[in-house]
Amino acid sequence: MPKLVLFSHSLRSDWNHGNAHFLRGVLSECYHRGFEVLALEPADSWSGRHLSIDHGPSALEVWREGYPPLTLVAYDTRGFDLDRVVERADLVLVHEWNDPDLIARIAVHRRHGGSYLLLFHDTHHRMVSAPEAFGKLALDGFDGVLAFGEVLREAYVRQGWARQAFTWHEAADLRVFGPRSGVERQRDLVWIGNWGDDERSAELEEFLVGPVASLGLSARVHGVRYPERAREALADAGIEFAGYLPNHRVPEAFAAAVMTIHVPRRPYVRMLPGIPTIRVFEALACSIPLICAPWEDTEGLFVPGEDFLVAGSGAEMRSHLDAIRRDPDLAETLARRGRAKIEARHTCAHRVDELISICRTLGRDLCPPQTAAAE
Repeated sequence: MPKLVLFSHSLRSDWNHGNAHFLRGVLSECYHRGFEVLALEPADSWSGRHLSIDHGPSALEVWREGYPPLTLVAYDTRGFDLDRVVERADLVLVHEWNDPDLIARIAVHRRHGGSYLLLFHDTHHRMVSAPEAFGKLALDGFDGVLAFGEVLREAYVRQGWARQAFTWHEAADLRVFGPRSGVERQRDLVWIGNWGDDERSAELEEFLVGPVASLGLSARVHGVRYPERAREALADAGIEFAGYLPNHRVPEAFAAAVMTIHVPRRPYVRMLPGIPTIRVFEALACSIPLICAPWEDTEGLFVPGEDFLVAGSGAEMRSHLDAIRRDPDLAETLARRGRAKIEARHTCAHRVDELISICRTLGRDLCPPQTAAAE
């Protein structure tokens, strides 16, 4: 039985921490294939701390509704037994949102005799938006980098910061994300996303607030870190602000709405073209018609105009929203095609297949006893 160890910022909390979504799905897929899975996170992670402040300590256990069997250890960052943690490990994944000192410690451990394969997982724009800080990470002990888009992989190669770098896109966990029958439609639109530290405030005004207000749609927004001015803008547009929603409950929110939108943060559009956030994968997996604000699908992950619609302006977003609201056949076609694309190419089962192939390229065979696709 192969053993996978993951060092994450947090799996318990997805409060302003979308990386938890994909990592939960990957670990779940590995678990169901027969891997021994161990996840570790700091007991006092930034995301976990904020979730606990907002909703109480019990909120840190809500994720178990969607992922009950996964083994997770919340450790004290002041000291833990690394030798014991990675004992018998075949593969150790270290997500980029970990403390640099921990990343360096694991790299040293690998260089000084660790028998496991060590991979660094990057799902953020910091490598290109703040290279002077990111370049200080001690990655020389890692066997390779998993980058969540080709443009990011190329940046690692260009900078010479990785022995080998591989493109490993995010994806949807179909054990959690899918259409929900029997849920009553309650509104025209739902948008699920955090404010974004002003990285998309103008875009949200253009592609969400303005079109919803002009069409008089019934709409709800879920997310965190919305400043007062943002909540006021939503209220003025007649949009209900519903706050934090645990990510495994997102399918029910999608099922209660006719459609949703995707508004990418500016750094991804400008610096990392071709990389959609995981929200795109999850929405399409749930069979809800999706309209995207502009992002360039340079890697051909989807077929814009068929899997989802693209709005180049606020006026075009308004037109697309109105068309889906008025045309049930259009809505059904988009929902069906989007779900089919996820099933064909973009599930956590696909990504685990890719991970096994990458590890084989690096000289480690992780074929577990069971290799069935996602149920």
